[in-house]
Amino acid sequence: MEEEGYIADFNGIEKPGDYFHRLRDEIQNYNEKFHAFNFIPEKLEEGFPFSVKDNICVKGVETTASSRILSGYLPPFDATVVRRVKEKGFSFIGKTNMDEFGFGSFGINTDISARNPFDEDRVAGGSSSGAAVATALIKYHIAIAESTGGSISNPASFCGVVGFTPTYGAVSRYGLIDYANSLDKIGLMARSVKDIEFVFDIMKGKDEHDSTSVDRKIENKKSRKITVIDEMIEGVDEDIKRSFDSLLGKLETQGYKISHISLKEIGISGPVYYIISMAEASTNLAKFSGFKYGLKVEDFSLDYNTFFTNARDAFGEEAKRRIILGTFVRAASVRARYYQKALSLRALLIRKMREILKDSYILSPTMPIKAPKIKDVEKLTPVQNYMLDILTIPPNLCGFPHISFPYDYIDGLPIGAQVITDHFNDKALFSFVEDWENNFTYKFKYNLGEI
Repeated sequence: MEEEGYIADFNGIEKPGDYFHRLRDEIQNYNEKFHAFNFIPEKLEEGFPFSVKDNICVKGVETTASSRILSGYLPPFDATVVRRVKEKGFSFIGKTNMDEFGFGSFGINTDISARNPFDEDRVAGGSSSGAAVATALIKYHIAIAESTGGSISNPASFCGVVGFTPTYGAVSRYGLIDYANSLDKIGLMARSVKDIEFVFDIMKGKDEHDSTSVDRKIENKKSRKITVIDEMIEGVDEDIKRSFDSLLGKLETQGYKISHISLKEIGISGPVYYIISMAEASTNLAKFSGFKYGLKVEDFSLDYNTFFTNARDAFGEEAKRRIILGTFVRAASVRARYYQKALSLRALLIRKMREILKDSYILSPTMPIKAPKIKDVEKLTPVQNYMLDILTIPPNLCGFPHISFPYDYIDGLPIGAQVITDHFNDKALFSFVEDWENNFTYKFKYNLGEI
């Protein structure tokens, strides 16, 4: 495993003695404008910079998942991915902003919203909003992020960086504050797919602390076939659709065979995802009770209901909504109708998509729209918010590895495409995007830490 990309460049350049001190000051100054970080250390260690999404534990560093109910929580250990990266000499530079507990598509379900580095009036995407913003701002940097239904691909697309979500189980989740256990994947964002592959090789593999992690070879079964599912294109904005058609044309000239198919079952992915994810979220959030983690309710004279009502009032509006809906779909009277039916439909969708992925990639736009303005997103209903994840949900729901990469800029804003492959064929995604990067130059407005 050799260093490549920005990591190789960084390690090959002689840096001034005060480099990390100046980098820390730069990050702090720009954070006042873009709000990429929830926490920045007072001093940075030497090594290639990496950030950690604020729902992944770093020993002794406040880890809140951007929720008031976890304020003051200091993990006594590093998440496995953090420990493995630290052991290779990488430098921790901060905890990145996010939607509370990962609940959101735009990075606005938090006290202070991250801002898009291409236009600060626009959203950065979610839930890994800060990770994407930090990657777009800092030249030499890689972000450890997490995805449940598109939380890596979505902000990567809006912020013009590469966002990789691995096969479910390929990377340990030990040390992650879970949103939905059967859906969460820890992944990466960077400015180059070569950097992502290098760090993925460090993070991946079996972990005795996580029974869902596996010891399995990651393949690189390349394909020259690309499948476009018609139903995934139907609701895409016209300007993105035109640009995506142009991308398909470019890939054809590079030797890929493009085919279009109908897969009506893809339409069930949104409702299925939200039923499963909310059911699992409601159980995961039950442990935040004002006793053990973060926020402590000190008045023990309160009656039972008042005590827990006061503690859980620290949850944001979206968290409360998902607790209520998730508790409902798990209720004995409706469990078979909603939750168990959703599990069956997920299995059906996995089978249907694997039929396509056995000899082809699936390609789509990452998001159906350009990054919207914050003021416009605030007017959307919850259902309208949820439906904007319709392109990123299918691979996340089914545990397939996928990667979003910038492929065009419209009105000065980046847009991304998402390529999906079969389980444990993650390295084929790196090969695909590396071929693209050899013929396309990404644009960045900022290069903090440039040497």
